[in-house]
Amino acid sequence: MAGTPEGAPDPAARALQDLVTELDACIAELQHARTRSENLLEKRRSGRPWLEVVTGEARPLVVESISTVLGSLATAGHAWRLEQASALQGEDVSINRIAALFGVTRQRISALLRERDAGRQATEEPG
Repeated sequence: MAGTPEGAPDPAARALQDLVTELDACIAELQHARTRSENLLEKRRSGRPWLEVVTGEARPLVVESISTVLGSLATAGHAWRLEQASALQGEDVSINRIAALFGVTRQRISALLRERDAGRQATEEPG
């Protein structure tokens, strides 16, 4: 793997694998939410009032499931972006180029890299 000595930990690859795992879980959860949504639509189309449809829905509600999925994707996506930016910087890609690749400002990339450095320092300090 270019830029990473063989056998060395690759935080970006690990973050990407975590994202893939999270995507798989979210896809399954969204498919389940879609099935449940179709069921709610059938109940509504059969003439049931919204209050009955909504109060009869099992927890977690479809909307709760979607919120959970969005939150977990945001977390995993952020970790991937952070590690990806760091990996690119480690390959001597300029902050300006990384910003252009990500479609964000130079300042946003600088903030991401500072956040990652701060997170590394916090985990390296003796506790």
